[in-house]
Amino acid sequence: MTLPVTIRETSSCCTPPLSSSVTSEDAERIAHVFKALADPTRVRLMSLIAAAEGGEACICDLIDPVGLSQGTVSHHMKLLAEAGLVTREQRGKWAYFALADGALDAVAASLRALR
Repeated sequence: MTLPVTIRETSSCCTPPLSSSVTSEDAERIAHVFKALADPTRVRLMSLIAAAEGGEACICDLIDPVGLSQGTVSHHMKLLAEAGLVTREQRGKWAYFALADGALDAVAASLRALR
């Protein structure tokens, strides 16, 4: 027994067409920030800075709590700074870091933009 085959032609599979509320450039920027936050050490460093007296911390005060070398902590801080999450101020031989103004609000807003 042979069953009949029915073929239906349609102009598109979905209605309405999909569109994105995030541009390619915005997606790249958002991904860069989330990549910086995707490491548990960097999240801890952000937390340590936020909890520090005056809202800033010397690199020398960030080394022991995360149990890493000064060079490794400096690398993590560089990535956070490049993502715009922290600011860096050089004072003599030490670098001091603070959360960038509005950085955490911007991260939250970027998540809301994905809706």
